[in-house]
Amino acid sequence: MVLEISLTNFFSINEKITLDLQAANIQTKEARALDGNTFSVGNERLLKTVAIYGANASGKSNIIKAVKAAVDMILDSHNYNEGDSFGFKPFKFGGNDVPSEFYIRFIVNEIEHEYSFSCTREEIITESMYYYPKGRKALIFSRDERKSGGKKEKYEFTTVIRRPMDVASNTSRKTLFLSRASQMDRDKAKEIYRWFNEQLVFRVKDSIKYDIGSRLSKDFININFSTTFNYKNYFDYYSELLTNNREYLLNTLKAADSDIVDFSYNDGELMTFHRRNPSVSFDFNTEESEGTKILFNIIITVMDVVRNNKTMFLDEVETSLHTRLVEYLINLFHNSRSAQLVFTTHNTHLLDMARFRKDQIFFVNKRDDGSSDLYSLFDYKDFREKMDLEKAYLQGRFDAVPYVNEFENI
Repeated sequence: MVLEISLTNFFSINEKITLDLQAANIQTKEARALDGNTFSVGNERLLKTVAIYGANASGKSNIIKAVKAAVDMILDSHNYNEGDSFGFKPFKFGGNDVPSEFYIRFIVNEIEHEYSFSCTREEIITESMYYYPKGRKALIFSRDERKSGGKKEKYEFTTVIRRPMDVASNTSRKTLFLSRASQMDRDKAKEIYRWFNEQLVFRVKDSIKYDIGSRLSKDFININFSTTFNYKNYFDYYSELLTNNREYLLNTLKAADSDIVDFSYNDGELMTFHRRNPSVSFDFNTEESEGTKILFNIIITVMDVVRNNKTMFLDEVETSLHTRLVEYLINLFHNSRSAQLVFTTHNTHLLDMARFRKDQIFFVNKRDDGSSDLYSLFDYKDFREKMDLEKAYLQGRFDAVPYVNEFENI
């Protein structure tokens, strides 16, 4: 579960912004009616969903892209070689010497952790991890490449990671210590690495592949699969997922006005059957529309996320889903035990205080310097739950919406 993420100097993000998934202490009648939108882990109360609104080019998508870029570095930095650059760009109008920074608080096996790093596009500058094994903050490791001297001067360790200096000796300034320690079979590092790899799921605009069927692609589904599933391979898990959730999947397709009434999946080949003639099969990969493939993609991904209480980052949900289906999927998260969804959207019909708490609505606005600012509806203490949120947003009360007069000269 994710508690909080902070980002500095990624893409259109300049100054630090924070996405807070901790539930605020809201005691209104309306908030109490939405108690199912939150869940508890120990002493923490967390949000199941967060919606991010903003005008075009405000930087909504860049928030999710930045989180994904940071996670990709965690998963891949041990493969970086001299001359490689990390997969993000810093804020273009900022200073060249300003580092990019990523910070995340999260819970693994009911224990809170903090992990952070700072870097340029070419090298790691700082990195640290703490945890709270008995409710008190304790160091796992830290590094600061700005310090003079060798590895012993730049790194600090406790006894959590076995033979940490061996790992540090094999960690270049292109590589995160967490990535190298996991690769070198250190238990704590592997636990955290697996969490990033398996529990965070991304669907970012313009990065979807659509091949499925006899050449079913893991990238199409966008699910991070774990070896702990105990399935022989990816296809076994996918088959089990479809078989055990057949009715759920068909009901979701029906809710989306699809005319698919049945499907079969054997040896990696997915076939669909339509209402017009249920006896005629269609090869999903070659005969279904791109819209149907996108729909199937999202449904299968959400099935996995909700079933396994993962955290999903979904960019521009309405570009491929009907409003009714968006509402349906949001309700799946609200009815889950502890799955989380962070999504960007332009769908103002979702701006309803009978659906979301004030702390579940975030806005992105472009500052005068061209950078993205992120803030919550909860910050507006004078906005009450009985007010019309959609109307207030469209009137520009929260700044994160384009005004009509911006376009009057077009």
